[in-house]
Amino acid sequence: MQTLGDLHAWSTIYFFLSTTCIEFSNTPTMNVIRSHFMSILRYRLSGGSLEPQGYGQFEMQIEMPRIDRLTQSLYSSGNRSGFPALFPAHPLHRVHPKEPSAGVVMGHLTENSDSTPRDPTFEIDWEQNDKENPTNWPLWYKCFTVWSVSLTTTCVILYTTSYTSGSPGIQESFGVTSRIVVLIGLTTYMIGLGLGCLVLAPLSEVYGRRIIYISTSVLFTILVLPVALAPNFPAVVISRFFGGFFGSASVVAGPGTINDIIQPKYRALAFSLWSLGAMNGPVLGPIIGGFVYQYLGWRWINWIVLICGGASTACLCLVKETYAPVLLKRRRKAKQIETGDTRWWTKYDSQAEESIWKRLQTSLSRPLIMAVFEPICLFWNVYVGVVYAVLFLCFVGYPIVFQQLREWSPGLAGLGYLGIGTGIALAVFSEPLVRNFLIAKHPPDPVTGKIPPEALVRPICIGGILIPIGEFWFSWTARPPVHWISCVLAGVPFGLGNGLVFIYATSYLAASYGMYAASAIAGNSVVRYVFGGVLPLAGSKMYRAMGVNWAGTMLALVEVFLTFIPFVFYRYGARIRQRSQMASKMI
Repeated sequence: MQTLGDLHAWSTIYFFLSTTCIEFSNTPTMNVIRSHFMSILRYRLSGGSLEPQGYGQFEMQIEMPRIDRLTQSLYSSGNRSGFPALFPAHPLHRVHPKEPSAGVVMGHLTENSDSTPRDPTFEIDWEQNDKENPTNWPLWYKCFTVWSVSLTTTCVILYTTSYTSGSPGIQESFGVTSRIVVLIGLTTYMIGLGLGCLVLAPLSEVYGRRIIYISTSVLFTILVLPVALAPNFPAVVISRFFGGFFGSASVVAGPGTINDIIQPKYRALAFSLWSLGAMNGPVLGPIIGGFVYQYLGWRWINWIVLICGGASTACLCLVKETYAPVLLKRRRKAKQIETGDTRWWTKYDSQAEESIWKRLQTSLSRPLIMAVFEPICLFWNVYVGVVYAVLFLCFVGYPIVFQQLREWSPGLAGLGYLGIGTGIALAVFSEPLVRNFLIAKHPPDPVTGKIPPEALVRPICIGGILIPIGEFWFSWTARPPVHWISCVLAGVPFGLGNGLVFIYATSYLAASYGMYAASAIAGNSVVRYVFGGVLPLAGSKMYRAMGVNWAGTMLALVEVFLTFIPFVFYRYGARIRQRSQMASKMI
């Protein structure tokens, strides 16, 4: 086990190389040396789970053959970019990769990593117009599949914030004296979502989407029951944590399902429709929960979610497997049994050889290491995390404004979120306009001739300006006698800005990291959910101490300060990617 002194020594060496050698930082030699020491440092901090690339060697190998499965792997692991046509995969640049590509052509045979020759005549792949290929399913069934996954995702996200509507009832039922303590139920659910995204994503790639969807949806629905019948507050907290963990499967695997069944030119539209429910779930929660709590009580909020969860689970049972590697693997096994010949193979066999434990180890360690050591991930995680936290602070601030200051009923107070919901819907439906007029018209990269990932930062810059505008607007029109419609309308630019940031920040990470996109997005999801779950705990005390006007102003000023991040990446993003250990390999 490494000592702190050893780790400090490696950190000091890397800091020296990064800061004192600026003059030579763009030379190939310095890039390789910096990459070498960065790899060793990651290796030490990961406990050996991420082996260093080019350990002890300084020669570079470039222009490796393109791995055609790159794009499929990118989207199946949770890529939410929605812009596959704009960012085709570039040849991979590596510094002594750990292992070769899945196969190298040798005459008429293909040789895998264990040097076993494979005859192309025994390859199992999709035939032209193959009806079992998910991309060839009927349009109505594709729509049903996307709708079923979207319904499940909406139910899971809705359950996040509907809890806040019933928090006064929970506080009264269990004799909890502090509202901050009651909000722990929101925090544990969000943390469960974040952890579930790390664990369940690789499981869906090993066992397939369908079995993971159905099993986790059943468990999520069952875990709503203990909350509805909870005899004490700890039962609520514990049940919601595990409910969030299992509910995350539809959130993390939903974009992968869309990639599995939708043709590339229609994926952006399909993803937008799927994300409409996912992104508006936090807004639907207090709208529905407010009326349910007012007329039926807080326990019925859980019964409504239980009914929706059961309905979505029934729909998922009618959805067939969509993940191509699993389907082809089943076809290969059937062919081997039918012919008695074990030479049948698929192009995904090398993926199947990796153990589930190894995948989980990588899934858990790589996103966290990237979140700390990759500058792109570090800054975007902080920015998106703060934006998401401010959004969830609204579920603390809005009840204060509409129920306490304006004396609305819980049901009517929930309608105050319609402004935010409208803004988010505008962000989703504006995707074709943003893609065709804002992103596609970005000047291409002079080297590759392709539109660079920085094109995706344009709408983020707009969203970063709209968010504090909406926050300032809401903060200073919150109190009577200002008409209530002003508070509601303030949510439109706020929601539009949030929608633009969430959609295109995720897209930028995916476009920047290519084959590492799943890890970058997973790390971003963990930070986002932790920020969104933890910071609202301080919301009640902050609003009470500072007042609605100044508390909102402080949040808006924080967002104004962080707005520099998208503008810096729009201007210098290409240079930052060139200096990045992992993103530079995608250039």
